[in-house]
Amino acid sequence: MSLDRTLQRVWYERAPLPLFLVFVPLSFLFALLAALRRWAYRIGVFRSVRLSRPVVIVGNITVGGTGKTPLVIWIADYLQARGCKVGIVTRGYGGDAQSWPQDVLSSTPPERVGDEAVLLASRTNAIVVAGPDRVAAARRAIERGADVVLSDDGLQHYRLARDLELAVVDDARGLGNGWLLPAGPLRERKSRLSAVDLIVRTCRTARVPGADERQVFALHELTDAVNLMSGERRALAAFSGSRVHAVAAIGHPEAFFSMLGEQGVSVDPRPLRDHAPITQADVSFGDDAPVLMTEKDAVKCRGIASERHWAVRLGVRFSESDERKLRTLLDRLIDASRTPAHTGVRS
Repeated sequence: MSLDRTLQRVWYERAPLPLFLVFVPLSFLFALLAALRRWAYRIGVFRSVRLSRPVVIVGNITVGGTGKTPLVIWIADYLQARGCKVGIVTRGYGGDAQSWPQDVLSSTPPERVGDEAVLLASRTNAIVVAGPDRVAAARRAIERGADVVLSDDGLQHYRLARDLELAVVDDARGLGNGWLLPAGPLRERKSRLSAVDLIVRTCRTARVPGADERQVFALHELTDAVNLMSGERRALAAFSGSRVHAVAAIGHPEAFFSMLGEQGVSVDPRPLRDHAPITQADVSFGDDAPVLMTEKDAVKCRGIASERHWAVRLGVRFSESDERKLRTLLDRLIDASRTPAHTGVRS
């Protein structure tokens, strides 16, 4: 069994007690180091850098996929519709660039800057900059004209001061067993969620909005599929009742496969580790059946795709009341950024 699969069992399933106990001492150490680091920023031993433009963080307190990227795309589209020039910064995970930060275009090789960065550049009209130093990446985005900086991930990157924090939680998996790494999936204690401006719970079925003003539900929906060779678009209903191969190198590939199944598609799944490079062997199956994959994986298949390969688009939708909550926070940020001197809206 792979290390990744072992950890998934410990975090989200009823793993054997001896297997869980192996990781417990390391979790206590991780918790201590995480607490000391945040305390050091709080008292000024480490200093956060406040930039000349407002910063929105879209992050999580767990490792693995929670649905941040579709939310980042939604927010970027909304801010742009409000007349803002948006800069998106992302870590560039999986990229092998020799220097950072890197400007990212839809044509940038994902091997250089990572798959998520190229996807964000492809799906938005935003300025996209990748780099592990979020402050440097955000400064570069501002140099290129960004009015608002949107950080994909980065909740734990306290060096970059922020004006708005959105924490994304997978509603189905929640916080796993509630333990910090490596005994659990948590990067920080659950109490960290009480400090963010809004908790966005991603789900696959519509949820009735609750009374909690600090929480909204984001419904994830597979919309259509785009052929990697021709650009043809097809509704997923076109694949209903037929057997397809499905490839996913994301944090929670089973969610993608399940969503396809819910559309009536018979799936032969091929899960890969998160951000894994895609090879010809990964997307070849020895038959003529269609091969469906996530958009994030599709950007890594440009040189090896055939007419059988399709990228499935993922959208996000809110109830009217939940969308109003999110828009209110973003509108407040926009209004503050348009004052003569931006000094931050978050204490």
